[in-house]
Amino acid sequence: MSDSRNPSTSQRRSPPSKAWVPETESEREWVLLSAACPQLAATMGRYLIQLRTFLAPRSVDAADNAMRQLARWLVAETDVTTVAGITRTHIEDYKVWLASQPGVSGPNMAKNTQRQRLRMIRIFFERIIEWDWDDAPRRNPIFHGDIPARIDPLPKFLSDQDAAKLMKAARAHRLPRYRLVVEMLARTGMRASELCDLAADAVTLIGDAYWLRIPVGKLRNDRFIPLHPDLVVLLAAWTAENSEYIRAQKHLMADEHSPIDRRTVHRIVATTAKKAGIGKVHPHQLRHTLATQAINRGMRLEAIAALLGHRSMEMTLTYARIADRVVADEYESVSAQIDALYNTAGTGPGALPAEIETATMTRLRKESHARMLGNGMCTRPVELECRMESACETCAYFRTGPEFVPILLRQRDHARKNGQTDRAELFENLVATVIEAPT
Repeated sequence: MSDSRNPSTSQRRSPPSKAWVPETESEREWVLLSAACPQLAATMGRYLIQLRTFLAPRSVDAADNAMRQLARWLVAETDVTTVAGITRTHIEDYKVWLASQPGVSGPNMAKNTQRQRLRMIRIFFERIIEWDWDDAPRRNPIFHGDIPARIDPLPKFLSDQDAAKLMKAARAHRLPRYRLVVEMLARTGMRASELCDLAADAVTLIGDAYWLRIPVGKLRNDRFIPLHPDLVVLLAAWTAENSEYIRAQKHLMADEHSPIDRRTVHRIVATTAKKAGIGKVHPHQLRHTLATQAINRGMRLEAIAALLGHRSMEMTLTYARIADRVVADEYESVSAQIDALYNTAGTGPGALPAEIETATMTRLRKESHARMLGNGMCTRPVELECRMESACETCAYFRTGPEFVPILLRQRDHARKNGQTDRAELFENLVATVIEAPT
């Protein structure tokens, strides 16, 4: 009897498996790297699988990118075939190569990008050494000092005028999704990725106010933020028009177009900004703009941190650097004097109001012509002739202080030793004057 007629045999047979085809750029490149250096690629791939168990997807993608770049360089420039074979010399050469790579907005890769790549590779070595993997170097070949210092530029934000122009252009757009995307970003401070991930039921009525639930994002913390009345109206119209697509895609920002992603959000903001005539704008600038507007109008830093989903006040304090109310108030208090300085410049001596001279300026003016002596200072105006010849200590313009007491004491002792009673008494009186003078 043929085995094909045996039910148990036929049940054990499984249909032929479909060949795996790499779909993403990352998958295609790992196939090539695996062919060139199987062990190296296997160790890095195993590490990335581990990362997926405790890191956010975007963090894993960033690590994947850093690993592939290092692997590409090792394949092209060295004979290394395993992670354990990577030495300090290889890392030093890689650092030089990395720094020479072209940047997005400059001839060379930005320092912060270099910092991110090297930190990720250093953590990779650190972890696999700690995990006691066989294919790990004996010690970490990347030292802490190899990581470039972080460059912390001020956030780029829109002025109130440019923000108003952007909002006007968004409201005038023929497509509702353009207005909704721009207003959602500008009025909530969401990240582009958070906007794309909004669930279908993200809008919640709590009491008599509407709130928006922002999903777990970059910092793994979800949050509720209050919705502006204009956004409530926009979202009501949006959900009524696109309820079918929202249910099907299970995302609030769904419509008849393809699912919205970060690239689409970037394009919408950039196109709207161009139409508004305010140059290049990216979504994160709207987040910076909201924070700056809020702090400029007196909103507490704690409230701004809650609105933006910051996990530490240090992140929020960045905006205090660009919108310091104390600095603004102090500048306003002296701006009239500065205006007077500019408006009267070049009109001749005595044209400036007297109150412009500060206490420090007055002291500088009075002391600028003083000459340093061995045991004090001569404050005689330069236009007066000196009539004292060498007896400076008896001159009315002679000034001394505590810093000169050791010299005066040595001069007194020298006078006593040489029987110069008058000079000894003079220095004694000068020391007594300095000591008794109020500090």
